[in-house]
Amino acid sequence: MAAGFGMLACTVSLAGDASEQLVLISFDGAHDNRLWDRSLDMANRSGAKFTYFLSCTFLMSKADRGSYSAPGHSAGRSNVGFARDKADVLTRLGHIWSAYQSGHEIGSHGCGHFDGKNWGKSDWLSEFDQFDAALANAWTRNGAETPSGWARLARSGIRGFRAPYLSTGDGLYAALAARGFAYDASTVSKGPVSPDFSKPTARFALPLIPEGPRQRPIIAMDYNLFVRHSAGLETPSKSKEFEERALSAFRAAFEAEYSGARRPLQLGFHFVEMNGGAYWNALERFVTETCGQPDVACVTYEEAVRRLRPADGSAS
Repeated sequence: MAAGFGMLACTVSLAGDASEQLVLISFDGAHDNRLWDRSLDMANRSGAKFTYFLSCTFLMSKADRGSYSAPGHSAGRSNVGFARDKADVLTRLGHIWSAYQSGHEIGSHGCGHFDGKNWGKSDWLSEFDQFDAALANAWTRNGAETPSGWARLARSGIRGFRAPYLSTGDGLYAALAARGFAYDASTVSKGPVSPDFSKPTARFALPLIPEGPRQRPIIAMDYNLFVRHSAGLETPSKSKEFEERALSAFRAAFEAEYSGARRPLQLGFHFVEMNGGAYWNALERFVTETCGQPDVACVTYEEAVRRLRPADGSAS
């Protein structure tokens, strides 16, 4: 993970009910099986739908690591590692399948979490090819029968992407368009903005939101809070303080939109509990108190695309 874990405002004529406040909550990596359990339980209790941006090396055991070769790197390398063993992968696959069947979204976070800002189109297409193969073959590669319907998910169910380190470039956008991705969620904006539908692949931007005693803007993502609060060093003794700061920031960002323009609010997280779980604890409280409010919908990015795309399909 990097401190950059992450466009200009775009005015659109929204399709559907423009008065509804959308909240988009996503998780990068989607690996730790204990946090899969926690996130799905959170969703079941709140009615929220989440987007999980999966890193495909977590569908490969360490014994299979040689099957992945990132552009410009030797085979078997990954910045986020691989699954412990086949049993670990199969447990994760069960969570992915359960989430997908329950209306959550599985998106792509690439495979080995490399910084691809200088990758060309062909490099990204190679990364996408390997993601697709890892997803399609995950069950059989790890010694289990593929569930009926999984092939559809692997073939056409991955509609969105978030770049590792929020690191983008022309090569990425060319590859996303070539593959027909519906949206990319890798950019950052000065505050909540509507998605940009003027590009072949719609672009969502994680917003800067005010945070802390001085209300300094920060990317609405747990890792950035972790870096600000404790310089990226685990400080569980201050977990409650950091939790309250994060929750206050989430609440204020939500209220500003809910009582104002009602642009979609995006919050990003990782499958890592930082600073003693401060940010997951804040998220759980936020989701519980927010997603059931009148005129609020906690939805996936894919659902947000469906609701927000201009009815005539025109550029914004």
